[in-house]
Amino acid sequence: MSIQHMNHSLRLFVDRLNTPIGQMLIVTDLEGYLRAVDWADYETRMNRLLRVHYGTDGLSLESTRAPNGMTDAISKYFQGDLAAIDTLPVKTGGTPFQSDVWRALRDIPCGTTVSYSNLAKEIGRPSAVRAVGSANGSNPVGVVVPCHRVIGTDGSLTGYGGGIERKLWLLNHEAGVRR
Repeated sequence: MSIQHMNHSLRLFVDRLNTPIGQMLIVTDLEGYLRAVDWADYETRMNRLLRVHYGTDGLSLESTRAPNGMTDAISKYFQGDLAAIDTLPVKTGGTPFQSDVWRALRDIPCGTTVSYSNLAKEIGRPSAVRAVGSANGSNPVGVVVPCHRVIGTDGSLTGYGGGIERKLWLLNHEAGVRR
């Protein structure tokens, strides 16, 4: 879903948070919705994906503090308050199928994992395992929309846009902290 034909620019704000696994970029909008989360070492990719979803003419990015305590909530998650991010408001572009996958990701309990196959079954598309994998990999709001909780059927970690080391850290962090 592209909004590049709108007459006004979508103003997005980028905040930066130092975490135990690198600097995180937190992108929000004027209404206080979380639009994207990525790692500073992948900033070029994040900017490209934002333009894919929202168009090159309809987007501006400004560095500023995220509204509504968004960055503080994500910081609390990294400090061990895993529930701090559970209700953060998220608004993304993407296809209806991608949106279905991303909604299902938020239902995966913290400290657990699910296979791509089971996630496909969860959204009622059991034969769409590859498409689920692709949608999972296109998730613009990592950590908050926990794509890191999806693993291979054989238990392998498979890919993660922020790197396998970060995925492993996030899974260990969630498994090691009791809610």
